[in-house]
Amino acid sequence: MAEVIFNKLEKVYSNGFKAVHGIDLRIQDGEFMVIVGPSGCAKSTTLRMLAGLETISGGEIRIGSRVVNNLAPKARGIAMVFQNYALYPHMTVRENLAFGLKLSKMPKEQIKTQVEEAARILELEDLLERLPRQLSGGQAQRVAVGRAIVKKPDVFLFDEPLSNLDAKLRASMRIRISDLHKHLKQSGKAATTVYVTHDQTEAMTMGDRICVMKLGHIMQVDTPDNLYHYPKNMFVAGFIGAPEMNIKPGQLVESNGQVSLQIGHSLLTLNAHQQEKVRSYVGKPIFYGIRPEFVTITEAAALSNGGSGELVRVENMGHEFFIYIRVGDVELTSRMPSDEARVMIAKGLNRQIGFAFSMEHCHLFDAATENNITL
Repeated sequence: MAEVIFNKLEKVYSNGFKAVHGIDLRIQDGEFMVIVGPSGCAKSTTLRMLAGLETISGGEIRIGSRVVNNLAPKARGIAMVFQNYALYPHMTVRENLAFGLKLSKMPKEQIKTQVEEAARILELEDLLERLPRQLSGGQAQRVAVGRAIVKKPDVFLFDEPLSNLDAKLRASMRIRISDLHKHLKQSGKAATTVYVTHDQTEAMTMGDRICVMKLGHIMQVDTPDNLYHYPKNMFVAGFIGAPEMNIKPGQLVESNGQVSLQIGHSLLTLNAHQQEKVRSYVGKPIFYGIRPEFVTITEAAALSNGGSGELVRVENMGHEFFIYIRVGDVELTSRMPSDEARVMIAKGLNRQIGFAFSMEHCHLFDAATENNITL
């Protein structure tokens, strides 16, 4: 196991394009860190620099006590699982698992022991004599993970390993990889894990902590719970969560010493903590953000911290409904249990209904910096 540290890490390509902008990140020994972000955010580039597959343009990478900037991949103590499995088609599962160990001149009995241990952990014992073409996608990806496990590296690297699988297999493999990390951690064998994905569900369910990236910058590094409830900026607030947070332009007004958020013709009173944080923003451009589960829909206009809007659309997700209402020039999303929602929508669309915000869960953002000003 080993700590991983990025210190002012940069990547600039020969055409002058700067992909990674001097990022700093400390990944703790034995931690499962997920790097997540949209396409083009440089998450895979960052992982490849850690692996030694991309040269770095500036800064420093440490694995444990060693600076690895100029070390070859095989000298870094890492094992990598790729998106496309990268199995040798002419080798059996057993031979694929053993191949890297043979190259390192490991004794045959030790290879056999480590291969069989990995096969047991990943439930591959019955597949050891099969060729890759005889495996399902999920089985092939488990072999790819097993090939990393047998090396017993200091650091596991995963680059979008589940993106080629269908939704059901992705969910299954997500659980397997998480359980594998927990199993190895409990046995004292857990390697530090860096997992890259564009899928926020993978990030939220797998990571001890999550690093959210945008255009080569780190936007926030935190636990899944803190990212969801305390986003530091509009990008994180909008990227994490499904359906995504309602983020709309708003206005702060002050009357009789009280600061309120104006939405359409409604005034929503801020709590004491929020008022203290945002008083200086009265009259300035701001955005408000609130997750759909904290927007309550009622038949009548809310008397406090809400108002009324037009019911314009519903989406039936089975166990819950997403309700869309138009308030002034903006559309808000509410998340409702299916039983409550069915009663509400039975009366039809395109009618006036009420809404109310749970104001302790409402975030306000500076329109210029996009930073959360209520934290």
